[in-house]
Amino acid sequence: MKKAVFPGSFDPITNGHIDVIKRALRLFDQITIGVARRQEKSPIFTLKEREALVKKVTANLKRIQVKAFDGLLVDFVKQEKACTIIRGLRTISDFDYEFQMALTNRKIAPEIETIFLLASEKYAYLSASLAKEIARMGGDLKEFLPEPVIVAVQKKLKKKKGMRSQE
Repeated sequence: MKKAVFPGSFDPITNGHIDVIKRALRLFDQITIGVARRQEKSPIFTLKEREALVKKVTANLKRIQVKAFDGLLVDFVKQEKACTIIRGLRTISDFDYEFQMALTNRKIAPEIETIFLLASEKYAYLSASLAKEIARMGGDLKEFLPEPVIVAVQKKLKKKKGMRSQE
């Protein structure tokens, strides 16, 4: 069985992420979506919230597991008994960063391969940060995020806005 891990902070999961997952399912028997803690990114959702949202929007996909993790990605990949890391690439700057990470991971765990899937043209510009910015400005998110994620983002930002106005 060919198993892979698709890691990310998924704050929030976007339509671009979903597209990569669906395309990766053509290549692998099973994919574990690894929701990384990544506190340095100052996520708007907790790790548990992000994990729950990813589970919700991938529930209709077969051969998918969703698990939160903390620590080195290669350790998580080994724990999942996978041999491949899947990464989506949107831009040249993504490639620079991902190339560095892939070589570092190979140095730590040479038995694990990294496969890059190019973003579909439809989502090449899309990032979770961009989606959050659009949400903060009250923009329409339906082209960027799955419906349950739109609801969660709007609710979370409304709550944060309310907390700021009370200060």
